[in-house]
Amino acid sequence: MPQPSSNALRIALTIEIRTDPFPPNDQMNFLWAVAWGEPTPRDFSGILSHSLGHVGAYDGEQLIGFVNVAWDGGIHAFILDTCVHPAKRRLGIATRLVKAAETLARERGALWLHVDFEGHLAAFYRNCGFGETQAGLMKLG
Repeated sequence: MPQPSSNALRIALTIEIRTDPFPPNDQMNFLWAVAWGEPTPRDFSGILSHSLGHVGAYDGEQLIGFVNVAWDGGIHAFILDTCVHPAKRRLGIATRLVKAAETLARERGALWLHVDFEGHLAAFYRNCGFGETQAGLMKLG
């Protein structure tokens, strides 16, 4: 079995997954800019305060990954905005974030966890345990 490189091992050992960290807007906006190409700063406090929860991946005190867990107020939770800093991708961080979001949703009473994704992410979400469903999407703006 191949051994991970010392760099990959170092990164795996220093990444901390935190539940409900409420990152400051400057860290969220930086991550959004590099992960999504979204340069327009915004205030995330309203989104995070209405979520079932959220999960952050940290390298020290720097936010390098994020997933939001929205909900319907009942038994359905929804994974939104899964992202990892481009320099930290392909190290298992997104998988750890999704698994932590799954645990969070289960512990907070959700019975179903939904996710929508682009086609190129299908294998990733299947590997995280999501089954295939049919869904619809309507752009409103």
